[in-house]
Amino acid sequence: MKPMANHRDPYAKLLSYLGLAMRAGKLATGEDGALRAIRSGQARLVVMSTDASANTQKKFRDKCRFYQVELAECCTRQKLGAAIGKPERVVIAVLDSGLAQLMKKCLSTLTEVKHIE
Repeated sequence: MKPMANHRDPYAKLLSYLGLAMRAGKLATGEDGALRAIRSGQARLVVMSTDASANTQKKFRDKCRFYQVELAECCTRQKLGAAIGKPERVVIAVLDSGLAQLMKKCLSTLTEVKHIE
Protein backbone atom coordinates (compact mmCIF):
# COMPACT_ATOMS: atom_id res chain seq x y z
CA MET A 1 0.00 0.00 0.00
CA LYS A 2 1.56 3.29 -1.01
CA PRO A 3 1.33 6.39 1.22
CA MET A 4 -1.30 8.91 0.24
CA ALA A 5 0.48 12.05 1.27
CA ASN A 6 3.83 13.06 2.66
CA HIS A 7 3.64 14.57 6.15
CA ARG A 8 5.52 17.62 4.87
CA ASP A 9 2.91 18.08 2.19
CA PRO A 10 0.77 21.08 3.20
CA TYR A 11 -2.24 19.26 1.76
CA ALA A 12 -1.65 16.03 3.74
CA LYS A 13 -4.47 16.58 6.21
CA LEU A 14 -6.97 17.62 3.51
CA LEU A 15 -6.04 14.62 1.34
CA SER A 16 -6.38 12.34 4.36
CA TYR A 17 -9.89 13.69 5.03
CA LEU A 18 -10.78 13.13 1.37
CA GLY A 19 -9.67 9.50 1.69
CA LEU A 20 -11.74 9.11 4.85
CA ALA A 21 -14.78 10.63 3.14
CA MET A 22 -14.33 8.27 0.18
CA ARG A 23 -14.23 5.22 2.45
CA ALA A 24 -17.35 6.51 4.22
CA GLY A 25 -19.17 6.94 0.90
CA LYS A 26 -19.51 10.69 1.38
CA LEU A 27 -18.01 11.91 -1.91
CA ALA A 28 -19.25 12.46 -5.43
CA THR A 29 -16.33 12.37 -7.85
CA GLY A 30 -15.82 13.39 -11.43
CA GLU A 31 -17.59 16.18 -13.25
CA ASP A 32 -20.92 14.40 -13.69
CA GLY A 33 -21.12 13.12 -10.11
CA ALA A 34 -20.11 16.47 -8.63
CA LEU A 35 -22.63 18.36 -10.81
CA ARG A 36 -25.44 16.02 -9.70
CA ALA A 37 -24.47 16.55 -6.05
CA ILE A 38 -24.41 20.34 -6.47
CA ARG A 39 -27.75 20.47 -8.28
CA SER A 40 -29.45 18.14 -5.79
CA GLY A 41 -28.25 20.19 -2.81
CA GLN A 42 -26.13 17.37 -1.39
CA ALA A 43 -22.72 19.01 -1.94
CA ARG A 44 -21.31 20.80 1.10
CA LEU A 45 -17.89 21.59 -0.41
CA VAL A 46 -16.42 21.21 -3.88
CA VAL A 47 -12.69 20.72 -4.36
CA MET A 48 -11.37 21.34 -7.88
CA SER A 49 -7.83 20.64 -9.07
CA THR A 50 -5.61 23.56 -9.98
CA ASP A 51 -5.01 22.04 -13.40
CA ALA A 52 -8.69 21.84 -14.42
CA SER A 53 -9.48 23.14 -17.90
CA ALA A 54 -10.79 26.68 -18.32
CA ASN A 55 -14.22 25.33 -19.29
CA THR A 56 -14.41 23.11 -16.21
CA GLN A 57 -13.30 25.98 -13.97
CA LYS A 58 -15.98 28.27 -15.37
CA LYS A 59 -18.70 25.60 -15.18
CA PHE A 60 -18.02 24.79 -11.52
CA ARG A 61 -17.50 28.39 -10.46
CA ASP A 62 -20.86 29.28 -11.97
CA LYS A 63 -22.69 26.23 -10.54
CA CYS A 64 -21.22 26.62 -7.06
CA ARG A 65 -21.98 30.33 -7.00
CA PHE A 66 -25.58 29.74 -8.15
CA TYR A 67 -26.20 26.88 -5.67
CA GLN A 68 -24.19 28.60 -2.91
CA VAL A 69 -21.68 25.79 -2.41
CA GLU A 70 -18.14 26.68 -1.34
CA LEU A 71 -15.55 25.88 -4.02
CA ALA A 72 -11.83 25.57 -3.40
CA GLU A 73 -9.06 24.98 -5.94
CA CYS A 74 -6.07 23.04 -4.70
CA CYS A 75 -3.73 20.19 -5.59
CA THR A 76 -3.27 18.53 -8.93
CA ARG A 77 -5.68 16.03 -10.44
CA GLN A 78 -3.16 13.28 -9.68
CA LYS A 79 -3.03 14.16 -5.95
CA LEU A 80 -6.82 14.36 -5.68
CA GLY A 81 -7.22 11.00 -7.40
CA ALA A 82 -4.52 9.33 -5.31
CA ALA A 83 -6.13 10.59 -2.10
CA ILE A 84 -9.36 8.74 -2.87
CA GLY A 85 -7.81 5.67 -4.50
CA LYS A 86 -8.99 6.52 -8.01
CA PRO A 87 -7.35 7.63 -11.23
CA GLU A 88 -6.99 11.36 -11.74
CA ARG A 89 -9.92 13.41 -10.45
CA VAL A 90 -10.50 17.03 -11.39
CA VAL A 91 -13.59 17.67 -9.24
CA ILE A 92 -14.71 16.17 -5.94
CA ALA A 93 -17.88 17.09 -4.05
CA VAL A 94 -17.99 16.41 -0.30
CA LEU A 95 -21.47 15.32 0.80
CA ASP A 96 -21.03 15.24 4.59
CA SER A 97 -21.32 18.50 6.55
CA GLY A 98 -18.95 17.44 9.34
CA LEU A 99 -16.22 16.31 6.97
CA ALA A 100 -16.71 19.41 4.84
CA GLN A 101 -16.18 21.61 7.93
CA LEU A 102 -12.95 19.77 8.79
CA MET A 103 -11.72 20.23 5.23
CA LYS A 104 -12.66 23.92 5.18
CA LYS A 105 -10.63 24.39 8.35
CA CYS A 106 -7.62 22.76 6.65
CA LEU A 107 -8.12 24.86 3.52
CA SER A 108 -8.29 28.09 5.52
CA THR A 109 -4.74 27.55 6.77
CA LEU A 110 -3.26 27.03 3.30
CA THR A 111 -2.20 30.10 1.37
CA GLU A 112 -1.92 28.24 -1.97
CA VAL A 113 -5.65 27.46 -2.05
CA LYS A 114 -8.01 29.63 -4.07
CA HIS A 115 -11.32 30.03 -2.29
CA ILE A 116 -14.02 30.90 -4.73
CA GLU A 117 -17.30 32.34 -3.52
